[in-house]
Amino acid sequence: MRVGLRVRESEPEGGGSPRLFDEVRRVLRVKHYSMRTEVVYLGWIRRFIVANGRRHPRSMGAAEVERFLSSLAVDGQVAASTQNQALSALLFLYKEVLGIELPWMEDVTRAKRPRRLPTVLSRGEVQDLLAQLDGRPWLLSSLLYGTGLRLMECLRLRVKDVDFARNEITVRNGKGGKDRRTVLPKSLAEPLQRELERARALHAADLQAGFGAVHLPHALSRKYPNAEREFGWQYVFPSPKRSVDPRDGTVRRHHFDDGTLSRALKSACRRAGIVKPVSAHTLRHSFATHMIEAGYDIRTVQELLGHKDVATTQIYTHVLNRGAGGVVSPLDR
Repeated sequence: MRVGLRVRESEPEGGGSPRLFDEVRRVLRVKHYSMRTEVVYLGWIRRFIVANGRRHPRSMGAAEVERFLSSLAVDGQVAASTQNQALSALLFLYKEVLGIELPWMEDVTRAKRPRRLPTVLSRGEVQDLLAQLDGRPWLLSSLLYGTGLRLMECLRLRVKDVDFARNEITVRNGKGGKDRRTVLPKSLAEPLQRELERARALHAADLQAGFGAVHLPHALSRKYPNAEREFGWQYVFPSPKRSVDPRDGTVRRHHFDDGTLSRALKSACRRAGIVKPVSAHTLRHSFATHMIEAGYDIRTVQELLGHKDVATTQIYTHVLNRGAGGVVSPLDR
């Protein structure tokens, strides 16, 4: 992404003023937005500026934003979630970065996301899928299905947050910035302990080579200056290679790449003969549905999933054999 985009309006007077994209990035990091959100927001802001002849956002307003969002829906035929993502990026730009209060922003119509039933695998399909996987992809997929974790919650899991004695996993800073606990399947205790030993050996080698510092969220690196090199703060699933952290240029070991797991799942589905569209999130959907099928209270499932509203969890009751699938047709009677 070329973030050094020039805009037609000159920068404000004062030689030390930062470029627009540098300022967007700075505010995103001050507010502790994730790197993924940073990349996405910068991308939408750049597209908005380019679509309007590279004019500075200060010289634009409601007409340009509404025209841009309408173009996404009409010409680009993007999904409602994509349009809302673009609007969120522009809202952030104007309100948080430029400090411009625009009342018309409240009148912009947000596209409504259509209500869709989640794709859920049967228990047999989950077994067939996992049988086609091995190594880390198998362990990650098993953990996603066995705990109900979101993909990035699983990949960002820290060593200290796995409690084998209590069979619990603590999710830190999950969706909405909340912490929660979920179940650790007993059947995964042994392979997960082996994975931790592998991570320990990798961390020891990094320390010996003069590295070993992991990224800490928010201001923890200042509050606990030695924590970034402690094993408890390392990722359970570290990347095979070290890389440069784009936040500060430090060479660190990131977590396992989600793209690798995605490709492994796609290949496993093909070999297992599963025709449903399957992603890592499908395993989370399957966890929730199978928990409710097993008779667990919906509030319990809500807590395990980290849903803010129980209405979000209730969608899984629609894929149980209590709706159309549980009705006997009069023709069969």
